[in-house]
Amino acid sequence: MCDTTGFTFSSMAKGESIEDTSRVIAGYADAIVVRHPDQGSVARFAKGVHVPVINGGDGVGEHPTQALLDLYTIRREFARLGKKVDGAHLAMVGDLKHGRTVHSLIRLLSLFKGLTFTLLAPPSLEMPEDLVAHAEAAGHKVRRASSLKEGLKKCDVLYATRIQKERMSGEALEHYPIDFRIDKKRVDALCQKDTIVMHPLPRDGTPGSNDLATDLDNDPRLAIFRQTDAGIPVRMAVFAVLLGVENLIAGSLRDAPWISPPRIGAGDAPFHRLT
Repeated sequence: MCDTTGFTFSSMAKGESIEDTSRVIAGYADAIVVRHPDQGSVARFAKGVHVPVINGGDGVGEHPTQALLDLYTIRREFARLGKKVDGAHLAMVGDLKHGRTVHSLIRLLSLFKGLTFTLLAPPSLEMPEDLVAHAEAAGHKVRRASSLKEGLKKCDVLYATRIQKERMSGEALEHYPIDFRIDKKRVDALCQKDTIVMHPLPRDGTPGSNDLATDLDNDPRLAIFRQTDAGIPVRMAVFAVLLGVENLIAGSLRDAPWISPPRIGAGDAPFHRLT
């Protein structure tokens, strides 16, 4: 495994093209994970190489592996609750314009049937129209709401997103209303008892921040840490498929006895059926 982080000391800082960089790195690796600040850059990177390239996030574009682990989390949570993805109601809240995780998630969930997407975002931070059209063309209901009270009613999943401060001007930040803050009071008042609360992380946990509040941390509906845990097996599976070794996994499996963890958060206890 080779890890290269940052731009300052890379060959690209000296004027090397993405295409040249990709060809050089491909000579050292069997698979490459690329995260880049510019939308469309990962596609350019992958175009000229002969090894698998995984999109780890390209600017405000896409984040496909995050969508896969989000779907894995939703299906696992729904299995516990006796629900199915088909026909579910998902509310996406926050900066939907710059949030690449929701861009990939709405595309992936469009493969299912009969979903309702409620999009809650301040003016100028709405979901891109091409993604809305994509979901509607797949037969799903997409509705926009201007308030949490209107949009969170009867949702099965509440997916909150961080304000992408690094992609916004000071003026835009000043006009981001506190009404979009997700805290325990609002979840208790507006959501169902079995609504799953998700967030791709990181979140702004400072007191009074306009994000997913930390006062939900002991609420069993909060799935954000089970969500991050899912990233390990999901991304391992992505590597296995791309490297063509998925059929070898079964032969390497072995029994692992389950031992109740000595320390577990209050929110995780009901999920793991622990008292």
